[in-house]
Amino acid sequence: MKKVLIPTKLDPMARTVLEEHGGYHVVQDEEKSLDELIEAHSDTYVLIVRSERITKEVIDSLPSLKVIIRAGAGYNTIDTKYARQKGIDVMNTPGANANAVVELAIAMMLADARHVIKADPSVRSGQWEKKKFMGRELAGKTIGVMGLGAIGKLLVRRLRGFDVRVLGYDPVLGGDRARDLGVELVEIPTLFEQSDYVSLHIPENDQTRNMIDASLLGLMKVGATLINTSRSGVINEEDLRRIKPERKLRFLNDVYPKDEAGPKSVADIADVMLPHLGASTREANVNAARRAAEQLIEYDEKGISSYVVNRDIPAGLDEAFGELSNTLARLCRHALGREVPLKLIETSFYGSLKPYSKWLILPITAALNKDFDRTMDYAAALLYLKEMGVEYIDRETDESKGYNNSITIDMTGHVSRDEFRHASVRGTVAEGNLMISRINDFDKLYFEPKGHCVVFTYRDRPGVLGRIAASIAGEGINIDDVRNPHNTKADQSLALLKVNKAVPRDLVDRIAQDIEAHLAFHVEL
Repeated sequence: MKKVLIPTKLDPMARTVLEEHGGYHVVQDEEKSLDELIEAHSDTYVLIVRSERITKEVIDSLPSLKVIIRAGAGYNTIDTKYARQKGIDVMNTPGANANAVVELAIAMMLADARHVIKADPSVRSGQWEKKKFMGRELAGKTIGVMGLGAIGKLLVRRLRGFDVRVLGYDPVLGGDRARDLGVELVEIPTLFEQSDYVSLHIPENDQTRNMIDASLLGLMKVGATLINTSRSGVINEEDLRRIKPERKLRFLNDVYPKDEAGPKSVADIADVMLPHLGASTREANVNAARRAAEQLIEYDEKGISSYVVNRDIPAGLDEAFGELSNTLARLCRHALGREVPLKLIETSFYGSLKPYSKWLILPITAALNKDFDRTMDYAAALLYLKEMGVEYIDRETDESKGYNNSITIDMTGHVSRDEFRHASVRGTVAEGNLMISRINDFDKLYFEPKGHCVVFTYRDRPGVLGRIAASIAGEGINIDDVRNPHNTKADQSLALLKVNKAVPRDLVDRIAQDIEAHLAFHVEL
């Protein structure tokens, strides 16, 4: 019998499923401390936890431990890297709490719009303040959903009954899938500028931390509402504190840096504050418990590891090719246009990379959306892309081309319902360094994708590169490297410049207008 230790307040559904299946001895105890339970059950095979901290010391105390399952989505409380070193797989149960979070977001919108929280104690105290609590309706409003993963997509579906216009942003979701959902895909500034309500459903990482800052908050309509049920760190709190009174914004919040009692830094700016209730429903708890048990059974009996979040790099594959795949995908997405809904991804893996194609799609998918964890498996990547309405094709390769260990990534997206745009990049690893060898029709670039880069394509003519360089230098930005190939057949040129700091979007736009560029973007690689 495999021992399963559940040292947390989790619905007994997990224990029921495992014991009815047979082969598992389940110990569930929410009263004793984790240390006490570990000492008493050192032969534990599986840990199923919620928000408990699973440290190196905890892992070392369980020599028989093979699997840790987080009954929920976030696993930042688990030392996944050390678990990997010890040969322990860590899994989560993403999506189990999606409906609970969605219903809470809508509940917060309605409660605030109709002053439910303040009106209740007013009436209980004997007052009758109908004029004071004049509210507003959701019908006819525009709601922006930032992040269209499992929670964001479900929120769009739930909002259909409120007769609202829904705008959405997601770097992966395809145009056809968006139309099926009934959401208009827009760029982030447009979403903030046009929405009466903005609901955040994005992960917190290096790319999203403090993302909701003055530049976006300042675009919001006067009197608009910001709802955060994602992660606290995605909002620049000081910027919100400064701009909120200027724009008369409403701020509804359910997330904090730490889930614990004590003063909260947003208390002075939040109009509604809840103690991280997003996943706190009986149904979500049951779902997470059932999913944890079912995933364990599938893992043990069928070897299904789709939800393992700390997977190793396959033996025999140079880690640099994983980074190359990720970098090429980010570059290709920018070349296609970040605002262009993605329809199709095609890959070609040459030489000794072909056997690893199923693994290399993971860093490619992760490059499109940081919400996808690159330590998942091939099936999870395909499922994620399918849910986003993106088709994936891994092409057969012609080794006679002599590309050796190279990777080609092509992306196709909708410019409009009947018009498509295409982008293609190829790269390799040379002497341990990533190299970009081709962007679209511009070949033999041999460019190291590192740091800040700015790219323009334009009609080939004298003096354009000088104008680009002068404009960049005029802003105090130094140019470290340049590639400027020409395509005589198409009468086109490419300017690929590595610079010492980010090139502002307005400067890229000004240069693009000045040189009549066909393609213009900045990317940090």
